[in-house]
Amino acid sequence: MTRIEEFNALAAQRAEDDLLACCAVPRWAREVAAGRPYPDLAALLASAHAASARLTWPEVAQALAAHPRIGQRPAGQRREDGWSRGEQSGLDAASARSRADIAEANEAYERRFGHLFLVCAAGRSDAELLAAARDRLAHDEATEREVVRGELARIAALRIRKLLDEPA
Repeated sequence: MTRIEEFNALAAQRAEDDLLACCAVPRWAREVAAGRPYPDLAALLASAHAASARLTWPEVAQALAAHPRIGQRPAGQRREDGWSRGEQSGLDAASARSRADIAEANEAYERRFGHLFLVCAAGRSDAELLAAARDRLAHDEATEREVVRGELARIAALRIRKLLDEPA
């Protein structure tokens, strides 16, 4: 049985719980789980992307609350905590100065937009993450909300791949 077949066969609540580790919005998880059975990973990812596009801003804020700040990887033992640590591994070799600059950029971003700076950190270096934070400070609120939605969808897709043990 393939991993997508295993995912399709899960009880509804188990599928939703697994999906909540990918995007911490119950309605999103319900919608994606309700779309089963999926013929393949591409169909699952398309459904997740469509569900992400329908999130209200309060739901996006709910999802943001489940993510750590860039540079502040969680110490917890939940699946998503481990994923987050791996996604931020580009910071492992960051200098103290770089970490301080990222913390400062996080603070400036939160003051400007009133919420956490969210970026799909997987495969990105400390310099790339800092540049992204600084660049996005120039956005207006509407533009930045769309960027945040896109980043949230990218993270959810990455985590769905991890959930199904597919290559990212």
